[in-house]
Amino acid sequence: MSTPAVRQPEPDRDPGLQPERTRLAWRRTTLSATIVAVLAVRAALHGGPSTAGVLACALCCVLWLGFLAVAHHRIRTLTASPSPVALAPRHATAAVLCAVAMAACGAAVVL
Repeated sequence: MSTPAVRQPEPDRDPGLQPERTRLAWRRTTLSATIVAVLAVRAALHGGPSTAGVLACALCCVLWLGFLAVAHHRIRTLTASPSPVALAPRHATAAVLCAVAMAACGAAVVL
């Protein structure tokens, strides 16, 4: 009679890798948003300041600050514990709305 095969327990995945990748992704996205905001300001003020250009720049900068606040909160959360909680729906919605609105402001400034 053969002995039953003993199943080896599967090794746990390293919980530190996924939060680290997510934290780095938030940093890259924040850097991209910063570049968009700077380029929008540069494009709006290139030919001399106009009222519409200054308003678009101001809105783009406010949206950038909103995105930066959400990203900073998420990066702190990911760094604080080895098993971070999921991103709250209101924070995810705020990040998406800021990014989309910033892209629209950037497009309006360029056109």
